[in-house]
Amino acid sequence: MRTTEDLHTLTGAYALHALGEDERAAFQRHMKNCPPCAQEVAEFSATATRLGLAVSDAPRLASREQVLRRISGVRQEPPRTDEPVRSRWTVAVRARRASQWALAACVAAVAAFGGLAAWQQDQADQARTRAERAEARAEGITAVLAAPDARTTTARLADGASATVVVSRSLNQGVFVPAGMGRPPSGKVYQLWLDDHGTMRSAGLMDPDRPGQAVLLRGPVEKASGLGITVEPAGGSARPTSAPIALVTLPV
Repeated sequence: MRTTEDLHTLTGAYALHALGEDERAAFQRHMKNCPPCAQEVAEFSATATRLGLAVSDAPRLASREQVLRRISGVRQEPPRTDEPVRSRWTVAVRARRASQWALAACVAAVAAFGGLAAWQQDQADQARTRAERAEARAEGITAVLAAPDARTTTARLADGASATVVVSRSLNQGVFVPAGMGRPPSGKVYQLWLDDHGTMRSAGLMDPDRPGQAVLLRGPVEKASGLGITVEPAGGSARPTSAPIALVTLPV
């Protein structure tokens, strides 16, 4: 038989509908004459409702039984009895503080889980965006290389490397295909430039970790007469900051 002090500790379990029929009835009788417990149940019920609305996955049917089975093996520590109990209100306040700490821990755990879920969703969105961009680039490169009017020119670079440019005038696009190029210096990147008869505009960056990867040139090629390659700071530059390591005349 539970004592009055024990009943003060059941506010959280009652709010979550985790009591058996006998305990639930006993606590309801107790709560009618204990305003602190009644107020705490109301607060716990409101918090549980909000947390429930934030959960998108329905719990398994066996979860309640598993939780109850584990609770039966871990008893809640009763209020201390080494000092006289001043009043029923004093006991209720002490039990309420302990319950508030437990509820605060639960809320913190849910908040942490929510932050983790948000981070995972953000990472998934970023990965999806990168995959979509890579797919679009691959489709663009394939379209240029397979175009009926595709024209090709190749230039020799230093250290035995070469650079091939494929242009489709009908698509107004071009592809840069390097071969044998080494990685740029640390903190640097290869940047491509289309030469609009003396005016250089950026045509994209090469992946510093994959210098042999084909690059779909950014921007139209209809007004360009050539393609230049420079070494720029990581992230690229608005205009060339160094002499080109290669200049390739675009095929007509």
